[in-house]
Amino acid sequence: MAVCIAVIAKENYPLYIRSIPTENELKFHYTVHTSLDVVDEKISAMGKALVDQRELYLGLLYPTEDYKVYGYVTNSKVKFVMVVDSSNTALRDNEIRSVSAGNQNATCQISIFAPSTYS
Repeated sequence: MAVCIAVIAKENYPLYIRSIPTENELKFHYTVHTSLDVVDEKISAMGKALVDQRELYLGLLYPTEDYKVYGYVTNSKVKFVMVVDSSNTALRDNEIRSVSAGNQNATCQISIFAPSTYS
């Protein structure tokens, strides 16, 4: 189960962060913020290949004792970070990939109806 989902702008400031349970909200903000270094490393390691790829799923960014952090980046360099409870062993990588793509599609639809929010 996803315990935190974040949408991060190209300039690395949060556009949206939502966590459940809310009592650990600061911890998840820190986890998302620290994952941006790993996202930047993966993007720079891919270099030019990332621009040519249609698949922008970064996969597992890093595991912690309690959580696993996954990343996805769009063509416009907007980042999606998802923190998942590591006790859920049935969750597969392709399921995380489809949720990430669904998040991007939903964000695109929202930005069409409220463009001033995301510009």
